Amino acid sequence: MDGHLPLERLAARLRCHPLGVDAALATLVCLVTVLLPATSAGGGAQTLVGLLLTVPLAWRRRAPVPAAAVVIAGGLLELALVDAFLPANVAALVMVHALAAYAPRWAGRAGLAVGLLGAVLAALRYYSAGQSVVVSAGAIGVTVVAAWALGDLRRARLRELDDLQERARLLELERDQEMRLAATAERARIAREVHDVVAHSLSVVIAQADGGRYAGRTDPAAATGALEAIAATGRQALADIRGLLGVLREDGGERYAPQPDVAAIAGLVGDVRASGLDVDLLVEGTPRGLPAGPQLTAYRIVQESLTNVLKHAGPTGRAEVRLHWRPDALELSVLDDGRGASAAVANPDGQG
Repeated sequence: MDGHLPLERLAARLRCHPLGVDAALATLVCLVTVLLPATSAGGGAQTLVGLLLTVPLAWRRRAPVPAAAVVIAGGLLELALVDAFLPANVAALVMVHALAAYAPRWAGRAGLAVGLLGAVLAALRYYSAGQSVVVSAGAIGVTVVAAWALGDLRRARLRELDDLQERARLLELERDQEMRLAATAERARIAREVHDVVAHSLSVVIAQADGGRYAGRTDPAAATGALEAIAATGRQALADIRGLLGVLREDGGERYAPQPDVAAIAGLVGDVRASGLDVDLLVEGTPRGLPAGPQLTAYRIVQESLTNVLKHAGPTGRAEVRLHWRPDALELSVLDDGRGASAAVANPDGQG
């Protein structure tokens, strides 16, 4: 497996520099088929035609149609000026492949047609004496069709790679969008949690502070108990908010307490009762397991309801929390007999 890594790296570098690869290929073909034969045999026309056939290979991928036009011009000059079939004609096969692979579809088909026509003309021009024209034209035509077929396969492969890259890009965009949506939903959840914790805790603190203020004149012990309840509620609220905001940490070093569930409703009722509100908890039916989401929702519903009772039921209000476990559901009800203290406010805020 490790032996293939150098080859893969080399292939990746070559794909990143297509012009350099094509220029090297054109130089190699020109050297082997034009320059070396010219030094031994001579012939200015052959050298000129050979250069016209091989040099355009340097831009066969960047500009395949203009490069093919130059090669066609060189082939026509060869038919008119040169008396022998040149080795540089191999460049025509390379150009047919390039047209099929990198040029528009019409150019690839036109390249195939011109290549087949050139096979017939070359057979008539150079192999009419001593060899069968049909055999020669057929042999050259087969090589032209083979070059075009390989180029067409290359086109299909490139299209497949482009489709895979586009699909990967779309999947990456979809993943990023899902991450942004998840982050937005998590921020909204944290905002709701912070609101519930702060609203409930402040309501308990206000109720305790009012009770302690009035009790402090006649019963110092009751005032001390109210202050203790305020301190405990503040500590609990601070711990809850730290746990919620800890989700935003990126170091992953924060440890979080579990989310409240239905079982924590009893402790919630006890805390509210300690703040001075007369509240009872009634559980009916057999408790059973619920997913974490519904359990958290049930807890927050009871918490928000008792917070509203503390804020709006008045000083002599009573409340009852009722949990009814049904076979297929959990029914919650929070009832109070308060007079609605917010209705007596001169300028209510509309949030009662």
